[in-house]
Amino acid sequence: MTKLLKAALLAIVCFACIACSQEDSERSKVLKVYNWADYIDEDLIGEFENWYKEETGEEVKVIYQLFDINEVVLAKIEKGKDDYDVVCPSDYMIERMMRKDLLLPVSRDFGKTPNYIDSNVSPFIRELMSKMDAYGKNPLDYCVGYMWGTTGFMYNTDKVAKEDILTWNVLNNPKYAGQIYMKDAFRDVYLPILIYLKQKELNSGEISLDSLMYDSSDESIALVENYLKNIAPNIAGWEVDFGKEMMAKGNGAIDFTWSGDAGWAIEQASEAGVNLDFDIPDEGSNVWFDGWCIPKYAKNVKAASYFINFMCKQENSIRNMDAIGYVSVIGGDQMLALQEDSLKYPETVDASYFFGPDACNVHLNHVQYPDIKKIMKCGTMHDSGDRTDAMLAMWSRVKGDNVSTFTYIVIAVTVIVIAIAIYTAMKKKNRRRSRGKKGSKK
Repeated sequence: MTKLLKAALLAIVCFACIACSQEDSERSKVLKVYNWADYIDEDLIGEFENWYKEETGEEVKVIYQLFDINEVVLAKIEKGKDDYDVVCPSDYMIERMMRKDLLLPVSRDFGKTPNYIDSNVSPFIRELMSKMDAYGKNPLDYCVGYMWGTTGFMYNTDKVAKEDILTWNVLNNPKYAGQIYMKDAFRDVYLPILIYLKQKELNSGEISLDSLMYDSSDESIALVENYLKNIAPNIAGWEVDFGKEMMAKGNGAIDFTWSGDAGWAIEQASEAGVNLDFDIPDEGSNVWFDGWCIPKYAKNVKAASYFINFMCKQENSIRNMDAIGYVSVIGGDQMLALQEDSLKYPETVDASYFFGPDACNVHLNHVQYPDIKKIMKCGTMHDSGDRTDAMLAMWSRVKGDNVSTFTYIVIAVTVIVIAIAIYTAMKKKNRRRSRGKKGSKK
């Protein structure tokens, strides 16, 4: 009996090992990618599968899934239940994930396949990434840039004077009361406002821009909170996504937004005869990036690294830019040649920071590639760590204590519409009852 029991247990163990081996074998043919919605040329997904087979001789099937906020990515990776192979979080979240030891290095071992990662990504982006504080780790080992941009003011040129938009003080201008939309994203708002409020210290050299990007002290939070509460009566709405659509339709005068959304809205607006533009206030703002990373619990690290390398090919970067409207981190002469257009962009910018010294006077879209004078005054967000709760509490107070007139109007209209709908429904119901009673008497 003992021998039979041992034999049965051995058989179970062997069966389990075989099953696990088969499962691992099947999983090695799958690549799980987790990305933002509308953030890739989806034709490239199938093309990567074919390219990977050509380069390695191995089959791979991409399972492509979407997320809508950075914190969702963090929660899933932290729990370890989701074995994504490639994710695309934003700068501060990449920093947090590195600090929490949730990322694996991105391999550069591609055999005979060229390394597009290190040869094509702009040195400007690599420098931004290197400034992340990863507790001794080299951020460039754990992240490869994907898209980048700035935050600034999109504005209706028929309603707003150019000189007004070049300072953060425009938010205090009574001419635009009730016509300003602001991003409902506390980090994107907090840091540019702090840059504006700390101009004296920045200009005197008392503090540096890089050090200010880490400042989430009680004093600075209170300073920003007070400023936001003062301008709140001018704000038409705190928005995540609807601002660009409102502006494209000619509603509103100013929207503090991401450059990629501004590019989309400007194009849409032109088709409707609405004139929009985008600029960064002279005091400075935020420059951000999103990047490809390999999570700690990834099952197909090889295919993940190849996928990231594939996305860094210049031709693929251009296709992604065309598909989604945001700006690729890929630089180089080919990218510059394809982007430059003197007829479409008659004014020149100094984009030498991104493309090199030959790009100091080039005809590029200033929404996508701001002039060096602007970009050098922009800082990059960092993970606020245990100060995040204090910043969120401030944000809640600002929006809760200072509901705009526009918001009250929306609420009032909604209540009235609901009341009318209820009244109409009750009236119809009473008429039906009345008809039913008359019919029963016949």
